[in-house]
Amino acid sequence: MPGETLFPASFWTEYTVGCPADRVRVMTPVGWLIDIYHGVLRFSDGHPIVVAWLSAASLVTFLGTLVLIPVMVARMPADYFLYDRSEIARYRKMHPAWSLLTVVVKNLLGVVFIACGIAMLVLPGQGVLTILVGITLVSFPKKRSLELMLIRRKSVRSAVDWVRAKAGREPIVLPGNDRGRS
Repeated sequence: MPGETLFPASFWTEYTVGCPADRVRVMTPVGWLIDIYHGVLRFSDGHPIVVAWLSAASLVTFLGTLVLIPVMVARMPADYFLYDRSEIARYRKMHPAWSLLTVVVKNLLGVVFIACGIAMLVLPGQGVLTILVGITLVSFPKKRSLELMLIRRKSVRSAVDWVRAKAGREPIVLPGNDRGRS
């Protein structure tokens, strides 16, 4: 029918834009997004300390990943992807409380890296590489297949090998090949 839209009337928002001399009324289907934007602006005006702390935390996280990710990639054993790491019984030799603490801290650090990596997909930073390092730290079913899917991406593989070469380490070796390149 003429005049009908796919979206309800509440979805459309009317805004006045432009300078006072030539204001225009605009109907937008993303009014909710503009409302969120205006809410964030109002919040930031009323809470400059919180905005400053969040900005500082963002900067520290960004700079921290610029340092930590290359170090962790360089320290990773070249044969890391050749065998299932769950067979390693290192945690069985520790005191149960220390073992639990180590696993919890390692998983929390991994989740932080994954979250930062996801944010870096749209923000400045090494997003996919940070996600890969985070995934290597956390424990979950089918982890190995996800790691291999990521490391087999040409861009990720070349970045990992470049970081390792700069650190004087040999390239990562993947299952199914004998010289490191897949």
